[in-house]
Amino acid sequence: MADNFYFELVSPERLLLSEMVTEVVIPATEGEMTVMAHHAPAMTTIKPGIVSVRSSGGSKQDYVVFGGFADILPTGCTLLAESAVAVEDLNKDELTRRIEAAKKELEDALHHEHKSRLEHFILELTHLRGIVEPD
Repeated sequence: MADNFYFELVSPERLLLSEMVTEVVIPATEGEMTVMAHHAPAMTTIKPGIVSVRSSGGSKQDYVVFGGFADILPTGCTLLAESAVAVEDLNKDELTRRIEAAKKELEDALHHEHKSRLEHFILELTHLRGIVEPD
C-alpha cells in the first residue's frame, strides 16, 4: 500500500483541493509525471492538461489545468495553476474560447518566439479538448 502525502491544488480564484493523497499525475511541461510520497524534491512547469488525484481513500478525481507550476517535496506537492477546474465542472465552450483567443493573439503576434509559444499552446489546448470532449 502506498504512503500518503499532502497535496494542494491552488488557482488564483480558489483552493480546489487540500488533502492527503496516495498519487498525483501532473501534466508537466517535459511530460506527464506521477508524484508519490517520498518523491525527490523538484519544481516543474505545468502545461494545459489533466491532473489526476488518487485520494488516500482510493477515489480518483480529475482536474483540468491551464498551466502553472508544481513544487514537489518528499512530504507533499503544491500545484499552483494559472486556472483550474474539476473536469465535471468544465464548461465545454471554455476550451474553444481559449483556443480562439490564442489564435487571435497569434494573428497579431510580431516576434517569432511569441508565435512559436502560441502555436504550441494552441496544440496543447486542442489536444486537451480531444481528451475532455471525445468524439
